[in-house]
Amino acid sequence: FLALFFHLFLPPAKSNISFRQEVNYTISVRLDDHQHKLHGHIKMQYINHSPDTLTEIFIHLWPNAYKNNQTAFARQKVETGSTRFYFADKKEKGAIDSLHFLVDNTNISWEYDPVHIDIARLILKQPLLPGGQIIIETPFRLKIPASFSRLGHVGTSYQITQWYPKPAVYD
Repeated sequence: FLALFFHLFLPPAKSNISFRQEVNYTISVRLDDHQHKLHGHIKMQYINHSPDTLTEIFIHLWPNAYKNNQTAFARQKVETGSTRFYFADKKEKGAIDSLHFLVDNTNISWEYDPVHIDIARLILKQPLLPGGQIIIETPFRLKIPASFSRLGHVGTSYQITQWYPKPAVYD
């Protein structure tokens, strides 16, 4: 009776499956130190080590945090008492653009997250099975913002972090 009770009324124990997705990058990039821009192309080999079949992949576009005053970064700066970014000229702000995502050399649909413009959702044409792999690639252009945080520049002195499109952690 007890065995039947536990089987019917208690949730199953959580699985201890541990995995880490694998992403291997090839990036070519050129710095335009007159316009404070990076022009690049990224190719990512994405290997699905999860037990799940994936129909979408989320990509971080961190430079879009510096795009306007509606981003989480802009709100955080104001909440901590810093208004320098909020009142900065548009030319001092930055963003990543000129994106054209391909998966295995095929155009795919993608969209910005409706709330967070620093996240894109790639919609895969074919599900990515456990153990499967795909090649994701895109050109990109990054307008480097003035130095408000870890990504920025002062003249031609650059602090370059979180500058290229990269998959979000899947767990």
